[in-house]
Amino acid sequence: MTQYSKLLEVEDLTTHFITYRGIVRAVENVSYDVFPNEVVGVVGETGSGKTVTVMSVLRLIKQPGRIVGGKVRFKGEDLFGLPESEIRQRIRGRQISMIFQKPMSSLNPVFSIGRQLIDVIRLHFKENKAEAMQRAVRNLSAVALPDSEETLTKYPHELSGGMQQRVMIAMALACGSSLLIADEPTTALDVSVQLQILKLIKSIQKKTDLSVLLISHDLGVVASICDRINVMYAGHLLESGKREDIINAPCHPYSQKLIGSVPDFKTREKLTIFRGEIPDLLYAPAGCRFNPRCDHAMQICRQQIPELVEVATGHKVACHLFSG
Repeated sequence: MTQYSKLLEVEDLTTHFITYRGIVRAVENVSYDVFPNEVVGVVGETGSGKTVTVMSVLRLIKQPGRIVGGKVRFKGEDLFGLPESEIRQRIRGRQISMIFQKPMSSLNPVFSIGRQLIDVIRLHFKENKAEAMQRAVRNLSAVALPDSEETLTKYPHELSGGMQQRVMIAMALACGSSLLIADEPTTALDVSVQLQILKLIKSIQKKTDLSVLLISHDLGVVASICDRINVMYAGHLLESGKREDIINAPCHPYSQKLIGSVPDFKTREKLTIFRGEIPDLLYAPAGCRFNPRCDHAMQICRQQIPELVEVATGHKVACHLFSG
């Protein structure tokens, strides 16, 4: 039995980018948790702050970005209180690993797959090249890549997009991480390949008791494998809850719009009209940031940021329609 109940705790995380034009408030007071052996989704349009949130968790935010508030605890340990050297050697890649958005740009085109995978392994394990090679072959086999030994000799351009993504998953899990952050893992892949990658992640998660934090703009992707879902918009967390609660009984007007804009080929219902676009966070609207696009906006929505309140067990929403 572990001494911690939550694997990852993100509490009031706030990250800004200080530019010559002003301050971009990319993430504001975002809080969510990941429990052991579960898949948690973070969903929202491009520009919602999803990637900035997880990059902040791993302390990968660089200038002009700055983490200005909040806490992140992993297995009960404060990650913001650790020196960078310890984060790099003991946490990042070793206990928390990440799959980035586009495998084509994440793999180095001038090095073979084997060179890149073995470098990751030897960075965290005291193994010679032959031992690391054996571990690399096992890792590639675990992600269902055919002829793993031959794949190690190939270069990224010799692999398809789906195979490249499987290599990225193998690299991310090479060191036995407890938490996998998958940032848009199906971007730029064919629909059939997307399904294969999602099934692979879910299969590995079940076999290894891995926890997964899945980032996506596609609600269909998140709903297919996640246990709980967090909905973000313009740097704010608007709703969180179990998958069934968010999909079947969304409370926030933004969540309702997201779900209504996903085609349902069974019912063939008319898609929801989603007017407007996500705001420029240099000039974010006052109050609830969704109010300019919301059909239910009231005067208080334009003046005051709503607090996250619990509307049912484990189901929270930040909306003035529920704050009273």
